[in-house]
Amino acid sequence: MNRAAFLAAILISISTLSGCANRATAKVEPGVDLHALKTMHVVKIPDETAGISTLIADDLRRRGYTVTEGTEKPKEVNAIVTYVDRWMWDITMYLLELTVVIREPETDFPMANGSSLHGSLTRKSPKEMVDEVMGNVFKEAK
Repeated sequence: MNRAAFLAAILISISTLSGCANRATAKVEPGVDLHALKTMHVVKIPDETAGISTLIADDLRRRGYTVTEGTEKPKEVNAIVTYVDRWMWDITMYLLELTVVIREPETDFPMANGSSLHGSLTRKSPKEMVDEVMGNVFKEAK
């Protein structure tokens, strides 16, 4: 590896590890109409204490959906919503990354998903992270 490439790799590594990394993505599968869905169930991660499932459910209710939440997956809903929350310590705990997936209840097929990552210097509250992820997903749904 030449010196310029080595220095570029070092600079990229430093900027990635410095806590200022940001990323927000969303995707809705072709042919999926999220606006046609009426009922959703947010699957709460067992022992989760940050209230992420409630924040997601509340966001969906504000969008007009009938939403339940809990650890079991009911069959009588139009979609199942799952999430993965990744936390990091930097003086205090903060939500580093949130990924939300809206799934077809019978097949578990991911109809739509969104993700948000904010490093320590650009961290957001859990509610702001949920708002960003869900906003981006429904922006993609048009």
